[in-house]
Amino acid sequence: MRAALLAVALLAPLPTLAGQTVSLEALCFTPGGDCTGVIVDQIGAAQRQVLVQAYNFTDAAIVKALIDAKRRGVDVQVVIDRVNVCAEDKPVCRASGAVAAGLIARAGIPLSVDRKEKIAHNKVMVIDGHRVITGSFNFSQSAQKANAENLLVIEDEATARRYAENWRLHQGHSQEYQDR
Repeated sequence: MRAALLAVALLAPLPTLAGQTVSLEALCFTPGGDCTGVIVDQIGAAQRQVLVQAYNFTDAAIVKALIDAKRRGVDVQVVIDRVNVCAEDKPVCRASGAVAAGLIARAGIPLSVDRKEKIAHNKVMVIDGHRVITGSFNFSQSAQKANAENLLVIEDEATARRYAENWRLHQGHSQEYQDR
């Protein structure tokens, strides 16, 4: 049965960007690269909108960059995994992003919690409808300082549109964050 399902899945048409030329704006690896700096710079350059999907979201510099973007009039919206939500006074929750979530919510940034999937493991930002940040890099200090990670910044409207559609799908079934 499993083999039959796999065979059917392999025959199903997959969305493609074949033949499309995209520009790779940045490529970063940790250890060694300043991937957090790349993200902060990209958020700093945003003029209209930043859509964020995050699994582990604890990095203070990224949180600050998003709050600064909101303050300069950029439409910032965030969808996080449930791992980031719990009482901020519990040390394990501090490590998992509750502090960051609270700061984002209190800054007036729309924040939703994706509880539909077992893990909402996306690490994505869509900036101004034409730029995508993605890769294995969680928005955390662990990703920057302890893990082997990768980060891509892609400049392409069609790619950004596909990521924004996926962001809207997840935001649509997510629940509004309740700050505690």
